[in-house]
Amino acid sequence: MIKDLHNKLINKEITAVALAEEYFAAIEKNDKDIFAYLTLTRDLALEQARMVDGKIARGEEIGILEGIPGVVKDNLCVAGVRTTAASKILDNYIAPYDATAVARLKEAGAVILGKANMDEFAMGSSTEHSAYGPTKNPVDLGRVPGGSSGGSAAAVAAGEAVWALGTDTGGSIRQPASFCGVVGLKPTYGRVSRYGAIAMASSLDQIGPITKTVEDAAIVLSVISGEDKMDSTSAQSPAKDYTKFLTGSVAGMKIGVVKGYADSLGEEAKASFEKVVEKYKELGAEIQEIELPNVKYSLPVYYIIMPCEVSSNLARFDGVKYGMRAVDHKNTVLDFEPENRTLIETYLDSRRYGLGAETKRRIMLGTYALSSGYYDAYYLRAQKVRTLIKRDFEKAFEEVDLILTPTTPSPAFKFGEKSADPIEMYLEDVFTITANIVGVPAISVPGPLVEVDGKLLPQGFQLSAKWFDEENLLRAAHTYEIN
Repeated sequence: MIKDLHNKLINKEITAVALAEEYFAAIEKNDKDIFAYLTLTRDLALEQARMVDGKIARGEEIGILEGIPGVVKDNLCVAGVRTTAASKILDNYIAPYDATAVARLKEAGAVILGKANMDEFAMGSSTEHSAYGPTKNPVDLGRVPGGSSGGSAAAVAAGEAVWALGTDTGGSIRQPASFCGVVGLKPTYGRVSRYGAIAMASSLDQIGPITKTVEDAAIVLSVISGEDKMDSTSAQSPAKDYTKFLTGSVAGMKIGVVKGYADSLGEEAKASFEKVVEKYKELGAEIQEIELPNVKYSLPVYYIIMPCEVSSNLARFDGVKYGMRAVDHKNTVLDFEPENRTLIETYLDSRRYGLGAETKRRIMLGTYALSSGYYDAYYLRAQKVRTLIKRDFEKAFEEVDLILTPTTPSPAFKFGEKSADPIEMYLEDVFTITANIVGVPAISVPGPLVEVDGKLLPQGFQLSAKWFDEENLLRAAHTYEIN
């Protein structure tokens, strides 16, 4: 899709300004029902588009992403633009700088249409936890788009953006991509700089693209990846053009299927996954059953490590240096502090009114697990098991090139269906969290549709690759897609 639009721009079939206006028109028409956007950046977008049109008019060469409209998840800083992380505590925060991934997109000439809705501070699997209201799935407005990058996935699926940036801490790019029928890529930890992303769980967070096609994901990754001195966890990996690895062949590639993984799926979802396995066999890949003996501990490990890091990262939002300051019990924010108000009351009320229920839940879980007497029993033990899970993956990748799993246990569920039971909601991440725990790259690609209540719904499958092997990951995903 990006290449087609690029060719139209250089052939002067359309202008970048007209293209941006076309997407703003789509947003105006559809987004009142979907609510994928929290903020529109029309002035910025049109300014960027005019610069591209000027280059074309002067006969200058433009890059593949120049003039191509997209959206950025609202926990990524865009200079001069409201950045809330879908939380009331950051309701009036204007980012003073660009996240590195955003800066690289700007340098590449991409057009930023706005900021996408999400679960508050990226904590959720349905985008029902946004302080500003839920995003709806464009495929079925009665169903969730997934989360926490639900707004990003919905915008791409609804034709309100060509590309989107999301963040993925336990599946927050891949799960909404699966629910909305688009492509979602979580790169290797360290491949894309996290600078300028509002941190949730720093050892798990990663920025990546959501697009209509695998080729488009490769194009965006080529721009946003690479070493960054502003992020100490950024890997020393040179920037490269990932589209060069999309050969359209998986002949001879070894793909591992985890023993017992598909057994937990419903009948329709299992049949969909088995079709994917058969397709790869037909395409010439060698399918091999593998075992990951410690992967059964992934969910408890993730839901100890993640809340602990959440507790640490969100401690800064105290109503003094960071975030809104609540000064009375009517949720009114004033410009002054009453003389009889204590500091601890300011802390408590700012968080009480500024943070949502799910965010508070995870902060409390993490604070408890890190508290005196519990650190060794919970956090330290979880980190040790994390190492065991990583060793399972290292051993598996000695035998296979890629690991194939479902992305989610089922297609998109209805609003309210899982929100009453946090544990049931957390189980949505069962197939995706392992990639974050061990840091490998993973991608969700639309598989065969699954029938639910008489309606066909998208469900993705997931490929995981060795650390820093996005080349083979994208090659295998693209091969399936074009065949």
